[in-house]
Amino acid sequence: MAVRRGIWVVVFLLGCAVLLSAALVAFSWVAFSRPPGVPDKGVLVLKIQGDLEEISTNPFDALVHEPVTVRSITEALRAAKTDPRVTGVLLKPIQAPALWGKVQELRDALVDFRSSGKPLVAFLEYAGDREYVLASAATRVVLVPPGQLNLTGLASYQVFLRGTFDMVGAQPDLLHIGDYKTAVNTFTEKGFTPAHREMTESLNHDAFEQLLGVVASARKKTVDEVRTLVDQGPMLPDAALGHGLVDDVAYFDEIGKTSGLGDRFSELPLEQYLTLMPAARPSLTAPKVAVLYAVGTIVSGSGGTGATGTEVGSDKLTEYIREVRNDDSIKAAVLRVDSPGGSTVASDVIWRELMLLRARKPLVVSMSDLAASGGYYIAMPGHVIVAQPGTLTGSIGIFSGKFVVGGTYNKLGMTIEAVSEGKYAEMYSGARPFTADERVKVEEQMQAFYDQFVEKVAESRGSTPEKIDAVAQGRVWTGRQAREKGLVDELGGLPRAIAIAQQRAGIAKDTTVQLVTYPPRPSVLEALSSTLGGGQSMRASLGEALLSPQDRETLASVRRPLQMLRRGEALALLPWVFVR
Repeated sequence: MAVRRGIWVVVFLLGCAVLLSAALVAFSWVAFSRPPGVPDKGVLVLKIQGDLEEISTNPFDALVHEPVTVRSITEALRAAKTDPRVTGVLLKPIQAPALWGKVQELRDALVDFRSSGKPLVAFLEYAGDREYVLASAATRVVLVPPGQLNLTGLASYQVFLRGTFDMVGAQPDLLHIGDYKTAVNTFTEKGFTPAHREMTESLNHDAFEQLLGVVASARKKTVDEVRTLVDQGPMLPDAALGHGLVDDVAYFDEIGKTSGLGDRFSELPLEQYLTLMPAARPSLTAPKVAVLYAVGTIVSGSGGTGATGTEVGSDKLTEYIREVRNDDSIKAAVLRVDSPGGSTVASDVIWRELMLLRARKPLVVSMSDLAASGGYYIAMPGHVIVAQPGTLTGSIGIFSGKFVVGGTYNKLGMTIEAVSEGKYAEMYSGARPFTADERVKVEEQMQAFYDQFVEKVAESRGSTPEKIDAVAQGRVWTGRQAREKGLVDELGGLPRAIAIAQQRAGIAKDTTVQLVTYPPRPSVLEALSSTLGGGQSMRASLGEALLSPQDRETLASVRRPLQMLRRGEALALLPWVFVR
C-alpha cells in the first residue's frame, strides 16, 4: 500500500509540474513576445488563405495573439480607414473561403475601406472565381507574369454513396419530408433526382449571376461582356490585361511603382495590426450589444469539437442566451449563425430560449455562409434577419431513419440475433429495416416536427403555413432568393446586423457601444485545460491533417448523419453541396 501511495504521489507531482511548466510557457509568450509597433507609414498586408473562422476554435491561440476571424478582418479594415499610420492595403487572396457568404462579407469590408481614398491593391499569383471576386474590390488588380486568372464559372458536386452501400451489403433506411430535402440522397441515390438537380442548378445559377454582377460593376463592363469573358477562361496574364480584368502584370517588387503604395512601402502584417490597431474605446457606462455565435452542427449537450466537426451545444448556447436576457446592461443582441443545422430537439431548445430573449430586448440575426434547416430554425426568433446574397439558407425540412448493416455482417460470415421485450424495442436496430408499424411511428414523429417548423416560420415571418410550405419542402435558397421568398429581411453582413440592433434598442447611431461576445474568450486555465486535455488540433488524425479543408468537409458531411442518426433522432440538416 505504501509503495502504491508513493507512486500516486509521484504521478500527481509530475502532473503538477507539467501544468506549471505549460502555464509558465504561456505567460512568457504573452508577456515577452510582443510584436513590433506599427510603422509611421505602413501598408496593411491582408492575406486570405483558406477557410476563415467566425470565432476562434483554438482556446490557446486566443491567449497569445488576436485570432484572425471574419470579424477581426472587417474590424481591422474599418480601423485602417482612419488610422494615419496606415497608408493603404495590399490584398493577397491566396485561397478564399469555400462558400460565398464569408467572401461577400470580406468584400463588403474592402469596398468600405476603399471609400477612404487610400489605395487598395490586389496582388494575385493565381485567382479562381472567389479570389477574383475579392480582388475586384481593389482600386488596382495586379497579376504576376507566370500567373493565371482562372475565372471559369461555378460547378457544384454532390457525393452519392448508394453504390458503395450496395457493394458492402448495407441499406440506408431513411425517410424525409420535403421534396427537396435531399440530405438523404447522398446515401439513398446513385445520382441526382429531378428535384435535387433542379435545386442545385438554381443555387448554382443564382451564385453565378451574383458573380457576374459584381465583376461587371467593378470592372465597368456589362454582365453579358463578363459572361463572354468567363467562357474564354482560364486566361494567361496578357489576355487578362488585354480584356481589362486586371490593371497590371508585374512581380511583387514592381507593384509599388504604379499602384500608389510607394516604391519602398513598409509591410504591416494583419496579425501584427490586430494587436496594435486603434480601437473605439466606449465609456464604462456605454450601452452593450451582445453578439452570440452559433457556429457548427447543432447538437444536444455542451458542443465544442466532436465527431461532426465544430458543434453548437444547446446547453452552452442557451446558458449564454439566458445570461444576455438577464443582464440589464445589454440592450440588444445579435445572433451570428454559421450552421447547417442538426438535431431537431436541440434546435427547438435553442429556439425557445431565443424567443424568451426576443421578448425582453431586440434580437437581430446575422447569417454567414450557412443558416439552413436547424440553422434557419434558430434564426426564426429574430426581429430582423440579415443574410449575405450568397448565404445558403432555408432547407425547411426534416429526415430520419437508420443505416442497416446486417447484410454487411452476413458478408463477413457474422449473424446477429436479438432477444427483446416490447413491441418497438428493436425499432432502431441496425440489423434489419423498419417494419411497417415502425415506419408509421417514424413518419408520425417527422410530420409533427415538420408541421411545427412550418407553423413557427409562418408566425415569425407574418405569413401562413400554406405559403411557407410552398417555399419550404426542404429547399435550400441563396440569401438573395430567400429575401425574395420572404424568409430573410435584409442583405448585408454582421456590421449591418449590429447597426440594426443598435437602432432598435434606441441607441443613437453615432454612439460607440460595447460589443460583448459569446462564447467569451477563455481564461488561461481554461485554455491550458483544453489544450492539454486534447483539443481539436491534438486529436486530429494524420489522415485528416493531410486532407484539404474541402476534403475534410466532404467527410464531415457524410459523417454527421451517420453519427447523429444513431440516437434515432430526426434531423434538420442541410444537404451539403460542394461548390468549386
